[in-house]
Amino acid sequence: MSEDEIKELMSLALLSPTSFNMQNWRFVVITDPAQREEIKAAAWGQEQVTDASIVIMVCADLKAYAKDPARYWKDAPQATQDLLVPMITNLYEGKDQLQRDEAMRSGGIAAQTIMLAAKNIGYDSCPMIGYDPEAVSKIINLPEDHTTVMMITVGKALKPAHARGGQLDYDEVVVRNKF
Repeated sequence: MSEDEIKELMSLALLSPTSFNMQNWRFVVITDPAQREEIKAAAWGQEQVTDASIVIMVCADLKAYAKDPARYWKDAPQATQDLLVPMITNLYEGKDQLQRDEAMRSGGIAAQTIMLAAKNIGYDSCPMIGYDPEAVSKIINLPEDHTTVMMITVGKALKPAHARGGQLDYDEVVVRNKF
């Protein structure tokens, strides 16, 4: 992938929605071959880590809610700022599980955006959770108050994707109104 294509892809990822516009996702775009070899080892030898054009670690800042939350609404009308900014801290402070849940939701939405945008510009992608998160965190120097969400490899497919292993029936997973 060219630098322009990477920039386009990541610029589209930045449009992904987040709760309270916190933009708590963080993306580590990995192109260095040596670093990718290290990550491949932490991903149990999965070839796509080194075969793909780029590897993107989708991460999240678990404490984004507390890091100058006014900046998320700096361009909004003052009344909107006055309403929403205090709500951010009130909702997330002291709620570690909610902070993590929000990180995973936001990271998942951004990951899907990356995969769809990659396809739109002519690339294939593979979402991956098959890696040692502690080892990868060390390799990418992930800050303590961040977490990994998933890894995405982006490039041109070397072969067609495997057939799905088994799709659940529609009626088993789509429920109307109540379980």
